[in-house]
Amino acid sequence: MKYMLMLLGKQADYDAMLGQASGDSPAWSPDDLKAMVEHMEALNAELVASGEWVDGQGLTEPRQARLVTAGADGTPHVSDVPYGETSAVLAGYWVVDVADFDRAAEIAARAYACPIPEGAPNYPVVVHPVGEAPEQGAGS
Repeated sequence: MKYMLMLLGKQADYDAMLGQASGDSPAWSPDDLKAMVEHMEALNAELVASGEWVDGQGLTEPRQARLVTAGADGTPHVSDVPYGETSAVLAGYWVVDVADFDRAAEIAARAYACPIPEGAPNYPVVVHPVGEAPEQGAGS
């Protein structure tokens, strides 16, 4: 079964990783950043080696994202306000193909255990099953 494991973060966290303390996020040192990258790379490599890796990406800082809606004529309306300036938003994800929820939770716990500077926020990892598309004509 496939699961999406979602990492959360705030703009302040991205700023902190660049060495700028803000909000409840202390500034990260180059060694802090290196430890985080090495942890995530090792986890990725293990998932590839075990055949459980489907996809995974880290996302750019929230201030680069925008909300888009559509007008009555279908033209896109793009907000001028950055998405997720103050609230936790999706910061990265993995899609894994594993036997069950327990295995997905084990992987999420490994991601959660990533080294971070003392005092930095550590958000829970969201584990969400990926649904299968219903068969055409099902139920009719």
